[in-house]
Amino acid sequence: MKTKIQNKIALTTIRVIALLVVLILMFLLGDILIAGVPHISWHFLTAPSQSFTSGGGIGVQLFNSFYLLFLTLIISFPISLGAGIFLAEYAPKNFLTATVRMSIEVLSSLPSVVVGLFGFLLFVVQMKMGFSIIAGAIALTFFNLPLLTRNIEESLTAVSDLQREAGMALGLSKWRTVTRIILPEALPGIITGVVLGAGRVFGEAAALIFTAGQSATNIDFTQWNPLNQASPLNLMRPAETLAVHIWKINSEGVMPDANAVSAGSSAVLIIAVLFFNLLARLLGNALYHKLTATKTR
Repeated sequence: MKTKIQNKIALTTIRVIALLVVLILMFLLGDILIAGVPHISWHFLTAPSQSFTSGGGIGVQLFNSFYLLFLTLIISFPISLGAGIFLAEYAPKNFLTATVRMSIEVLSSLPSVVVGLFGFLLFVVQMKMGFSIIAGAIALTFFNLPLLTRNIEESLTAVSDLQREAGMALGLSKWRTVTRIILPEALPGIITGVVLGAGRVFGEAAALIFTAGQSATNIDFTQWNPLNQASPLNLMRPAETLAVHIWKINSEGVMPDANAVSAGSSAVLIIAVLFFNLLARLLGNALYHKLTATKTR
């Protein structure tokens, strides 16, 4: 009887804690969305920002955020994929491998502002890139690389050894076993990790303040030559992202509708991050169902 009472108390405590976490999350999200969604419109999402007058939007900042995210994934994913495959399938269990894994753990725990300062000193100052999109993308790569590498390694490690043994039994080489059997099996977990990492990168601000800059230059969306200074694709132009824009408005914004712009921008950022999380779940489930013929995970 005493054991049953203890079990009920433990379950009740866990449920209360879970409910509190959900309520806190709903309160935070609800507060941001209720305050910001009424300010969102097509004009707000596409118009350029204003520094001193009202009626500005977040069109340039929104484009910069997605462009930086795209460049970051283009740089970080191939490196993370190679590193993850090596650590999961080829790396011997020795001191060097343990040191590499420890370095990844240390790098993943660094505050983003430290990554930003490192990027500022190395890319902006020493390599004379200036505040630019490419400097921000490389800084975000350092920020995203350890998390993505660890996710790919864990996804590959989670695949049963029976799959590897089956590939070897069929006469496949180690590389063909990894690429034709192990990677497809681990693909749902990898895709989920990539999309979740994209949401984290999309909302990053501290690392970009010191690398991509805090100014949104006037760009011409009819000019798509990357070598043109007015082109949206120019890698050497400064690029204020949505997260940096929110920080800048709340710290030094002087436009009459600063509160409305800040609230609307925050709501857009939250919606984008929620979309990335939902997309990760849907893609993971869809790929898992397609590869395993299972309806639920």
